[in-house]
Amino acid sequence: MPVPSLLAVYAHPDDESLWSGGVLAQHAAAGGRTAVVTTTWGADTRRAAELAGALEILGAGHPRMLGYADARAPESAPGRVRLCDAPLDQTVRDLVAHLREFRPEIVITHDAYGGITGHPDHLHTHRITALAVHAAGLELLYPDTGAPWAPSALYLATHPHAAAQALGTHLGGAGKTIHSVPDEHITAILDVAPWLEQKTAAILAHHTEIQRGAVPGRIANLPPTTRRQVLATEYYTRYNHTPITTAPHATLTT
Repeated sequence: MPVPSLLAVYAHPDDESLWSGGVLAQHAAAGGRTAVVTTTWGADTRRAAELAGALEILGAGHPRMLGYADARAPESAPGRVRLCDAPLDQTVRDLVAHLREFRPEIVITHDAYGGITGHPDHLHTHRITALAVHAAGLELLYPDTGAPWAPSALYLATHPHAAAQALGTHLGGAGKTIHSVPDEHITAILDVAPWLEQKTAAILAHHTEIQRGAVPGRIANLPPTTRRQVLATEYYTRYNHTPITTAPHATLTT
């Protein structure tokens, strides 16, 4: 059976590697078309260049950037509105254009809590993606962005309560709230240990975040055994949406 095409939609350069680096590398290695859309940061920034390096490591093509400003970093896209302040119709249209051009069978994005950090850009990227996956299949919406396309599955990268405490200890930072979901909400648990070397290298390609002590920097400082414990499993919840058109049923490989 052919490997389904996979498009990940994440808020910032590094989110793709941190939360889905394993499944991206797995799909690409198996021959599946694999790509990433990043909703914030400009294409001419240092972080965009780091993203390009990470995607090359993962086999996930070239950066696809919507170019909106990070909610907490105005230098991320000078002259552009923050993602959270942009007209919702415009941001959905931007993403629909990528969905119709790439035509993925599976889409992955942040969960409704914005992952363990709860960053506002993560939350808004989740909202935009859920709307765009539905809108992309409706021929009367955004007709200038291409022929309709309805992905067969939308998965949300998340963390169960059972694993969140350990993750928070290593990745969340002191005093930070950790966002997680009940264990029974998890519908796909992926062992990505065979792709851990690629996933780790992709995370460490985000040098700016390492230098400022963000999550990639904390991962860089972990001993190998702990790093494996933190990164070798990825968790996803299948979003309950009904494709507009008939398409092959696609699931993440567990």
